[in-house]
Amino acid sequence: MSEQSVRAIVAYDGTDFLGFQWQTDGRTVQGVLEAAVAQVTQHATRVTGAGRTDAGVHATGQVIGFSVPWRHALADLQRALNAVLPADVAVLELGPAAADWHPRFSACRRYYRYTVLNRSVRSPLDRRYSHLVTEPLDLAALRAGAALLVGEHDFASFGQPTHGDSTVRVIYAADWRQDGERLVFDIIGNAFLRGMVRSLVGALLQVGLGRWPVERIAEVLESRDRSQAAAPAPACGLCLTKVEYEQ
Repeated sequence: MSEQSVRAIVAYDGTDFLGFQWQTDGRTVQGVLEAAVAQVTQHATRVTGAGRTDAGVHATGQVIGFSVPWRHALADLQRALNAVLPADVAVLELGPAAADWHPRFSACRRYYRYTVLNRSVRSPLDRRYSHLVTEPLDLAALRAGAALLVGEHDFASFGQPTHGDSTVRVIYAADWRQDGERLVFDIIGNAFLRGMVRSLVGALLQVGLGRWPVERIAEVLESRDRSQAAAPAPACGLCLTKVEYEQ
């Protein structure tokens, strides 16, 4: 039986995973997906993701690709995978992929969202999906700092390359908004360094708390020195929301 190339949109709660990428020890999203595909199709295959989210990072729009022998409708494959996947992973959409398409290298934009719960008392129901900051945050300062990130920059101060040696990335948009007690940071880029979004959020929170002037963001960016950056924000607040491809 010939194999079909498939692309799918996947959501997962990253709390109990060591990240997306397969590891020899520990539970990963890639490992769980590959086990589900093997169980349904009786065929071992490699699942590739658009982004290698870190331990504890969530996704509502991760894109994956794989090839399998499958003689039925792809809608049946989606239903079968969701029937055997654990409760913290779901295949939201599934369809055919072009022969020259790659979930990671064909992507042109990636969308991430970071959620901060800004209140004095913790919320047990929000703890898995937001970072609690108990001191007041200045939204205007957060937005001013985020604006300095837009454009093409060398982000060596804020992460490590995931492929090749270049640390230059393009940020198309970066901004904060307030939604009640939540402050939400949305950032869109062509690609991101390992740990980059959490590191950026950690630096911006220093600005929002009044510990750093807004100009410090530009200084750290220009230094290309990881030791100048603030501690990264916790993984719980970060979510990969969308991956965009050229039509």
